[in-house]
Amino acid sequence: MRNTANPVIRWFRHLFTGTVAVRRAFPKAVMDQITDAVRACEGRHPGEIRFVIEAALEPRELWAGLTPRERALDVFSRLRVWDTEHNNGVLIYVLYADHAVEIVADRDVGNGKVDPAEWQIACTRMRDHFRAGRYAEGAIAGIETVADVLARHGSGRADVGNEMPDAPVILR
Repeated sequence: MRNTANPVIRWFRHLFTGTVAVRRAFPKAVMDQITDAVRACEGRHPGEIRFVIEAALEPRELWAGLTPRERALDVFSRLRVWDTEHNNGVLIYVLYADHAVEIVADRDVGNGKVDPAEWQIACTRMRDHFRAGRYAEGAIAGIETVADVLARHGSGRADVGNEMPDAPVILR
């Protein structure tokens, strides 16, 4: 997926991208595969993974110049991905209209404990698949890459069980 710096093109993409386009790229079968991948990957580590796809930003957010990263941080907070016993939640955020993928990690696996380049690998893998129209493969590759990072860098604490839903979320 690409990200253009032209603000006019960005406005048009956001105004004319809706959940219908997202559901075409991520139909129920793909959403089910994402759920299964999150469930399977969370069995390899005590971390929690949330997968969120947002069709587009609201005009007021565009006007304010909100970046995909800023929106991902907001979604991380709103969905309370930070609210796990071991502070090991990770958000995989896809902003469809911007062709952007962001990963936000809670403090047990973020804040310098994991090299940002490791999260970038997951984002790049996802974008490469998405660019080719392989949304299921891209989502699963991203989830598996995040799970690998969590398995390597987790605190080693015992898993307290499934603290967050495994199913992906589609916003707007």
